[in-house]
Amino acid sequence: MDLAALAEGRGRLAGPTVAVRGVTAASDRVRPGDLFAALPGRNVHGATFAADAVSLGAVAVLTDDAGAALLAAQVPRLVVPDVRAALGPVAAQVYGQPSRRLSMLGITGTSGKTTTTFLMRAGLRAAGAMTGVIGTVATMIGDETLEAGFTTPEAPDLQALLAVMVERGVDTVAMEVSSHAVAMRRIDGIDFDVAGFTNLSEDHLDFHRDMDDYFAAKLGFVKRATQAVVVVDDEWGRRAAVESRHNATTVSTDGEQAGVRALDVHEERDGTTTFWATGPWGSQRLGCAIPGRYNVANATLALTMLETQGVAGDPVAAAIATAQVPGRMERVDAGQDFLAVVDYSHKPAAVDGALRALRPLTRGRLIVVLGCGGDRDRGKRPHMGEIAARGADVLVVTDDNPRSEDPATIRRAMLAGAAAVPTGQRGEVVEIGDRRAAIVDAVERARPGDTVLVAGKGHETGQEIAGVKQPFDDRVVLREALGAPSGATS
Repeated sequence: MDLAALAEGRGRLAGPTVAVRGVTAASDRVRPGDLFAALPGRNVHGATFAADAVSLGAVAVLTDDAGAALLAAQVPRLVVPDVRAALGPVAAQVYGQPSRRLSMLGITGTSGKTTTTFLMRAGLRAAGAMTGVIGTVATMIGDETLEAGFTTPEAPDLQALLAVMVERGVDTVAMEVSSHAVAMRRIDGIDFDVAGFTNLSEDHLDFHRDMDDYFAAKLGFVKRATQAVVVVDDEWGRRAAVESRHNATTVSTDGEQAGVRALDVHEERDGTTTFWATGPWGSQRLGCAIPGRYNVANATLALTMLETQGVAGDPVAAAIATAQVPGRMERVDAGQDFLAVVDYSHKPAAVDGALRALRPLTRGRLIVVLGCGGDRDRGKRPHMGEIAARGADVLVVTDDNPRSEDPATIRRAMLAGAAAVPTGQRGEVVEIGDRRAAIVDAVERARPGDTVLVAGKGHETGQEIAGVKQPFDDRVVLREALGAPSGATS
């Protein structure tokens, strides 16, 4: 792509035009022929690293006026008013507008994004589609799994990834869209066919000013898609449906008036659900193999998004009904006489939902292992401790990913929330900082008919302590505590 063509309608070209072969905002990841995006930072402008980028083969720099003043005179540059706003569209142009050659299905919301994405993937594959997945658990091209970084990658990486998917024959992409990605304009330059909205609850308030700001980011994504499907089981969903710029298809599982409704829901003893999804296409038998009433909404949303895109039929519904999702209410079975589950619930509403989902399946006690992450929203820690102490018979407070924080400080905040629950309304509360020891303790406490829930990390395979990520997988540790080899399957 000629640099002069990229400059048209965006900014001014300074220096000679050159051929651009790729785009990156990371100076240490430059490849020969790349356009280096020099973003303004809080303390240092990215143009400071332009010389390093050029030494690795960058042929030009995308920057603003402040960055241009820091560049050597001979470096070709495209100067724009807002580098981040231009980055996604520029990368999309360099990589051939890949989203326009794909069916792009994006899902946003606080909880349920990963589950809905994997349910859609199952339905799409049953319909014969070649799928791509971008999200928290993994990035997938067909059957190949790539290591996930951000829930939504940075704009140049995302556009390059979509281009590779096109090259490899992918026709439909199911993608999680985080509020960070919207606010930081990572998804700019992508044409979404359908946007799905799951729900909204307290999260990421270390990044967003308040819940209204958090909602505005989610709504911004919903508005940009050609069509939208919105779950209206909470007030935020109802607002999203009303404030969306188009006539969104609404979904309800709790009796709200909606275009698509889940009716006659039956929860089985093993945690699976069956129900009827009724919408413009008529009524269809549907189900979900993942425990939790809230997964009825995720399954119905997945089906409706596919129907909206013209992907329908009994094989699609059957695939959604039987699909599993890594680290989402994932059972770990080593032949024990109690239920053991690993779940990614690391937000107040998600913890509450997991406990409510498992309580009907539990004849004995519900034992929960839970921690909170460091360097993140501190306000939710007491709330999570309160919810877990109120909903569990035994709460083992432990470490999650303390990152750079003192783990004991994080646990104290959770314990304070637990202690605020009146004595007669809370379960036994135990503090064991070491997460492996906490999981072992929970298993040793369990008796026939009990349920052990290890919550917070789900699919994650590392634990970050003092800035160092060490290997740790709740599923592996739980299997070992149950007496099964670490390689055993769940």
